[in-house]
Amino acid sequence: MTTHTPPYRADHVGSLLRPAAVKEARKKFYEDKSISAEELKNVEDAAVTDIVKMQQNIGFQVVTDGELRRSFWHYDFMGDLEGLDLVEREGQQGLQFHGASVRPVFPTITSRLDFPDDHPMLDHFKYLASVTKVTPKISIPGPSCCHFRVAKADILPKEYQDLEVLFADLARTYAKAVQKFYEAGCRYLQTDDIYFAYLCDPKIREEKKADGLDPDWLIDRYAWMMHEAIKDRPADMVIGMHMCRGNFRSTWVAEGAYDPAADAIFNKTGVDIYFMEYDTERAGGLEPLRLLPKGKKRVLPGFISTKVPELESLDDLKRKFDAASKYADLDQLGIAPQCGFSSTEEGNKITEDDQKRKLELVIKTAEAIWGEV
Repeated sequence: MTTHTPPYRADHVGSLLRPAAVKEARKKFYEDKSISAEELKNVEDAAVTDIVKMQQNIGFQVVTDGELRRSFWHYDFMGDLEGLDLVEREGQQGLQFHGASVRPVFPTITSRLDFPDDHPMLDHFKYLASVTKVTPKISIPGPSCCHFRVAKADILPKEYQDLEVLFADLARTYAKAVQKFYEAGCRYLQTDDIYFAYLCDPKIREEKKADGLDPDWLIDRYAWMMHEAIKDRPADMVIGMHMCRGNFRSTWVAEGAYDPAADAIFNKTGVDIYFMEYDTERAGGLEPLRLLPKGKKRVLPGFISTKVPELESLDDLKRKFDAASKYADLDQLGIAPQCGFSSTEEGNKITEDDQKRKLELVIKTAEAIWGEV
C-alpha cells in the first residue's frame, strides 16, 4: 500500500548527481559561451525527464528534478531574490569544508528583500510536474540561509542592521514564495534549513557568541521565521525541512547532537516532515526524537549516507529503526538518505550506480519496515 499524498515512508532530500550531458552543457554555456540559453534548457529538460523516470522506476511516490539546473543547492535560489546578489571575489577563499573549499561566492543583501513573481524556480517546478504522475517536490533553502550565509559586512541596508527587521522581511519574502509555489501547483515544498544543525556544533556556537550573537536566540528566531513563512499555507500543502551538517564533495562542516535545537525544530517551526541527518556519530544520539509531538508529523532519519559508496545493510537499518522507535512512534518515522547526493554541481564522491543502489535501499527499507513506500 502507498498513500497518494505526502508524507511517504520513502523519500529523499532532493539533489542528484549531475549527468555528464548536463555538466558539459553548463560548461559550454557558462564558461565557453558556445551554446544558447535555450540549448542549455533543452539539455536540462531532457536530463530532468530521465532522472524522474529513474526515481519512478525505483519505486518512489515522490520525485524531484535533482536540482540539475543549479550550481548550488542554496545560492541559485537566493541570488534570484529581489535585494540579494551573488558576488564572486577572486583571490578570496570560499566556504571551508573538511578538506575542501567551495568557489568564492558571497551572497550580499543590497536592498529590501522580496520574492519576485518570475523567480526561475517556479518554472523549474512546473516542468518537473509536467513529466511525472507521482508527487513532484521542489526543495529551496530555508529563510535562515539568507542570514547565516551572509556575512555581517555584506548586509548593506541600514534598516537590516536591526536583525528583527531583517528576519521579518525574510519571513514575509518566504511567505510569498510559499504562496507562489502553491499557485504553480506545488503541494509538497521542502526547505533546507540546515543551520539548526550547525548551531548545535559547540565550535560554531562559540563563533556566533564571538560575533555578539546568542546561538540559542538565533535558533529561536530561525524557527520563528520558518513558522511565519509557512503558517498561512493552504491546508493541502505539505512542508518538509532538511537538516544536515554540510555536504560538499563528500565533506562536511559541523558536528554535534540536535539537543540544543530539538524543541525549536519540532515545536516552533510548524513543519510537517523532518529530514534529519543521522549517518555518523557527528549527528549525536536519537534522544532528541522524544520531543517530536504525537500526531501526524513525521521524521525521516538519514541513516543512509550519500557521502560514501558503501551500501548500508538492511539488517543494520532495521536495528537503527528499532532504536529510534524507543523515542518516537515507529508510525511517525520514514526513511530517506542523510542529505542530497549533489548539493553542488560538483557532486559527492560516488557514482551514478552508487546513487541508484542507495535509492533502491531506501525503497527496500520502507517496504521491509512498514510494508509501504
